[in-house]
Amino acid sequence: MRVRTVAEDDWPRIAALEAEVYAPASLSEGIEALRSRGRASPSTCFVLETGGRVAGYVLALPYPRFRSPDLARPEEGTFDSRNLHLHDLVIAGDLRGRGLGSRLLRHLTATAERSSFERISLVAVGGTESFWAGHGYRPDPGAHLPGGYGDGAVYMSCPVQSHRHGGPEEGS
Repeated sequence: MRVRTVAEDDWPRIAALEAEVYAPASLSEGIEALRSRGRASPSTCFVLETGGRVAGYVLALPYPRFRSPDLARPEEGTFDSRNLHLHDLVIAGDLRGRGLGSRLLRHLTATAERSSFERISLVAVGGTESFWAGHGYRPDPGAHLPGGYGDGAVYMSCPVQSHRHGGPEEGS
């Protein structure tokens, strides 16, 4: 298994994985919106590859703190921000529960540190708040979520430096 940056021919598999997870909750964005997020920050978007198969992905892009992408619209530009917004992290259903999401998160966090980001934010959807809390993310009051993230969505964030000093995801 290896983590690498997203290649153009990965997008159909990324879109299929995204639809598998998010379509049942009406949160699927579609391939063009996903591509737009990847274009906004190709150096912070990765796939997890095993046996020539895209088995997971993470899409993250610089975004102002307390804000998050509108799921109904592709990105139209980029932001100059010290906050890295983890927009999406998905592992193929048959590979979940093996620590692969944590592996992708560690890779993204190391990239964020090298790139001098100060925080990583995300929107926990579909009851995933406890997964993120286990990795040091905390609800961040003051965030306004655009419509479309579903009931119970929670904006969360974590300072990048907390991971540097043996944060909660270490060893997972």
